[in-house]
Amino acid sequence: MAGLDGLLGRYLTDAWKPGGATYEVRGPMSDAEAFNVANCGEAEAREAIDVSWNAFQSWRETTAFERAELLRRWHDLILEHRDLIAATMTREMGKPIKEARGEVNYAASFVRWYEGEATRAYGETFPTAMPHKRGLALRTPVGPVYGVTPWNFPAAMVTRKAAPALAAGCTFVLKPAEQTPLTALLLADLWREAGGPEGTLQVLPALDPVPVTKPMMEDARIRKVTFTGSTEVGRILYRQSAETIKKISLELGGHAPFIIFDDADLEFAVRETIACKFRNAGQTCVCTNRIYVHEDVADAFTEKYVEAASGLVMGDPNDEATDVGPLVDAAGLAKVEGHVQDAVAKGATVHVGGSSTGGLFFLPTVLTGVTPDMAMMQEETFGPVAPILTFRSDEEVIRLANDTPYGLAAYVYTADLARAWRMAEALDYGIVGVNDGVPAAAYAPFGGVKQSGLGREGGPWGLDEYLEVRYVSMAMPR
Repeated sequence: MAGLDGLLGRYLTDAWKPGGATYEVRGPMSDAEAFNVANCGEAEAREAIDVSWNAFQSWRETTAFERAELLRRWHDLILEHRDLIAATMTREMGKPIKEARGEVNYAASFVRWYEGEATRAYGETFPTAMPHKRGLALRTPVGPVYGVTPWNFPAAMVTRKAAPALAAGCTFVLKPAEQTPLTALLLADLWREAGGPEGTLQVLPALDPVPVTKPMMEDARIRKVTFTGSTEVGRILYRQSAETIKKISLELGGHAPFIIFDDADLEFAVRETIACKFRNAGQTCVCTNRIYVHEDVADAFTEKYVEAASGLVMGDPNDEATDVGPLVDAAGLAKVEGHVQDAVAKGATVHVGGSSTGGLFFLPTVLTGVTPDMAMMQEETFGPVAPILTFRSDEEVIRLANDTPYGLAAYVYTADLARAWRMAEALDYGIVGVNDGVPAAAYAPFGGVKQSGLGREGGPWGLDEYLEVRYVSMAMPR
């Protein structure tokens, strides 16, 4: 495969054209090495659409077993190059290296899963009212896909979208986050090395997503859009998709509650809440934004939680000992600082952390005395800040947890099986982790309700997003 220096951007029909526009990618560490990548715009997007449409005509005709074999090779190559991909993620967006290696494994698991799902896109026969007719429902690829992925999971979000699309027989054009194009380009290079046909997976890096996205949304040949990012941008794409009636899936913002009952194993709950809150420096859409603890165990939980948060190692993400790395950019740091300052000004107490330490680092922070009027209770903080609140009853905490326009993930810790079922059914979220702070898996449905999005990724549900049902009515001569 090409080294990082060779990854300017490519369509997989030819290399990036010499003299094309580029932009500089530099990670959040002050000494991070800079790389120049292709800065694509409207002209490149239109060319990519043509390439994708032409490639689709032959790719859709390949057998599911041929596609599965290519996905198997891609999976193996991703794991073979795990260290390079992980180091690239760490360089681009500051994820601690041990987490980055875990993400590569997670990314590969989607390719492995959809290798199998490719051969399980079954059709159906069904009875008809006429004795001379037979009914069939075939599942066919929806067509060329435009995908937009975020910077916080630069490998896993690519494979979670591209692997099912390719398995279904769709071609895929990817616009990666401007902060993390190198990881996406590495994955595309490995797809080509695995034997992926030209034009089936294209990557268009761009500093400004609008010129690339505009023709994608306008062109009727792009039949499906998949986006992970903010709710605000999701609304725009949802509106734009209506003009050509595209199939669309949106994985948007979250504001996850983490509910700990008085019968929970507190040591276990603390470990799981720490992992849920502080992985990737709190920059995940499913990490908890609100920790609700039953008032009878709130003091004990808070003491243990503060101790655990104080023990997290913040530092160079390339260091194996680091638990919490830098935030991705200055805007992310400013939002975290603003949320903490707003909370303190309105009466919250800081038990640990509460400030930046230079560069883009913000200390793991635990707050109590948090009230609903604080900014962090209304918006996703996307940083290493854990607000702890209390509740008295099941009914109260259900009301509090559901009092948000978001509905991506929620977490419940209890030893009471009946309560666990009641909470899982009452919480208005697409994902509910019961005594599980990290429930996401390639074989499971991932996605939200309300303003957290549409559609599901993962499992057989993820493949359905890239398939259409074609009804065939076959009549026999009488």
